Amino acid sequence: MPSIARAISPVPPDMWDEVYGADGHALPTQSRMWRNALLAGGRFRDVSRAYEFTDGRRMVLPLFRRGPLAQLWSGRRSPPPAWGFGGLISATPAEPRHVRLVLDDLRRQRGTFVRIRPNPLDAPVWRAAMPTGWEGLSRNAHVLDLSGGMDTVWRHRFRQGCRANIRRAERAGLDIECGTSEELVTAFHRLLQQSLERWAHKQHEPAALARWRGRRRDPLEKLRSMVVDSGGLARVWLARKDGEPVAAILVIKDHQAHYTRGVMDEEAAGDTHANYLLQFLAIKDACESGCRHYHMGETGDSESLAFFKSRFGAEAVPYAEYRFQRIPVASAGDQVRWLVKRAIGFRDA
Repeated sequence: MPSIARAISPVPPDMWDEVYGADGHALPTQSRMWRNALLAGGRFRDVSRAYEFTDGRRMVLPLFRRGPLAQLWSGRRSPPPAWGFGGLISATPAEPRHVRLVLDDLRRQRGTFVRIRPNPLDAPVWRAAMPTGWEGLSRNAHVLDLSGGMDTVWRHRFRQGCRANIRRAERAGLDIECGTSEELVTAFHRLLQQSLERWAHKQHEPAALARWRGRRRDPLEKLRSMVVDSGGLARVWLARKDGEPVAAILVIKDHQAHYTRGVMDEEAAGDTHANYLLQFLAIKDACESGCRHYHMGETGDSESLAFFKSRFGAEAVPYAEYRFQRIPVASAGDQVRWLVKRAIGFRDA
């Protein structure tokens, strides 16, 4: 039975990079470069931990807390909300017993709670590892298998209607840009503000509340950090119609790809199907870069999101987010959000 030989924090950069590079499932949001982007805004502190086990395995857990709160009272997250997926990366495939040892170690650390949103593809290992005292919160993501390359994905995974919409978009006179420039980030943010109004209407949410949540979740400075400070991991794909931005997506890519945000000016985009073309181009780019999967992010219970993602051949991957609480502050926050949504008649669109 293995045990932890050594726990290391802060994590040595060369160890983090080596473990990340050896993990075939690792997502860009688990990389050290993404950690740099996350810390750039000054809102979080790095409390990540590396583990060496007696059987020779080595693992890294990206882990963060808000600053400058006292360490004793701050919760720890892997990763913070709206920063993608976290959880363990491992130079060799992790087993439930290793995950369990890590979770036991985290329980012994200071702080009010620990919350971990692992890579959905690692769900079976985490599910089997759960020790007493940890709570699993059901989640649902969609992942597209890129094995076989773009020709296989196009012919056998894209739905017929998806391919038709991509062809229509190619004939719609759209201009496509992809990159990390300040101009692209700003254009993405402007489209995000327009999308917030549309989502608020669909979700029966006051527009002012939607704008406040949007500013809190994705301020311009945060999007800039994601794109500029991540070493080129995150890129904006932007579609213009008659010179005006009409749709954009944010994709994080290394040896895996992760579509994390999509925005659109529905009125300006019209029937161009710009969102289909952007996804197609990002998926094609991921295939050409040798990525094994194209993660399409959290779907939750949204039928419309699930339908859109499934048209590209992405399959639902049920997984769980895990938390341990000494003081139920995280549960209280979830309860408050639930009560507010119920009071305003919020509908998940």
